[in-house]
Amino acid sequence: MSLSRAEILSRFNVWLMAWNEYDLDGVMELMHEDIVFENWDGSVISGKTALTRSWAMWFRHRDFKFVQEDLFIDEEAQKIAFTWHLEWPSPEKKYSEKKEIRRGVDILHLLEGKIDKKNTYSKTILEINSVPVSLCAV
Repeated sequence: MSLSRAEILSRFNVWLMAWNEYDLDGVMELMHEDIVFENWDGSVISGKTALTRSWAMWFRHRDFKFVQEDLFIDEEAQKIAFTWHLEWPSPEKKYSEKKEIRRGVDILHLLEGKIDKKNTYSKTILEINSVPVSLCAV
């Protein structure tokens, strides 16, 4: 099943809205059963059930917001690339609970009209309380 560009855009917009409304079920609606998610920290989660379990904690906090910056849709390849910034309380120990803005990009691969691969990349310079902060390797 291939989606048109308009169908991809419509599904993406509903999906991003679900993120920002803290609707885990709505987010997972667009995920394929065989989803493979690679997070910005290098961790990989396979399968819709495992991903739902992993993301459940995020959605309990209700203190994050993803803002779309750019969006690229490849209808033929059934792929989406979008740049975003995330606003949330910093999880970095030294800056715990201070406002953080993290910028990144997601590459989404669609199969049968759903996301079956999600690769997330994040910049290593964050903004915390309006000050640039470099993430350091541990």
